[in-house]
Amino acid sequence: MAAIAIGALAGAWGGSEIGKSLDKADRAYAERTAQNGLEYAQVDQAQAWRNPDSGNSGTFTPTRTYQSSDRQNCREFETTIYVDGKQETGTGRACRSPDGTWQIVQ
Repeated sequence: MAAIAIGALAGAWGGSEIGKSLDKADRAYAERTAQNGLEYAQVDQAQAWRNPDSGNSGTFTPTRTYQSSDRQNCREFETTIYVDGKQETGTGRACRSPDGTWQIVQ
């Protein structure tokens, strides 16, 4: 499932310089938070992460839950990262595939 979250967050941050500066541990914290947010958080319920080693942090917030025309459960989300006092915010959409994983929708 971590690969699904990587896609979600990479798409939301759009390859920004801030997003590129996250290390492997930062990404692991962010990925875990995104996956939990997609799976369990209510709309507008922010999920926060922080890497105590780097000091980098972020949030993942589902903003809408709906069913697509082909009856897939989907969620729109907003994600924000904070690196060295700079903030980057992105948005995205993910839908649950038949095998139960979340897939980013373009």
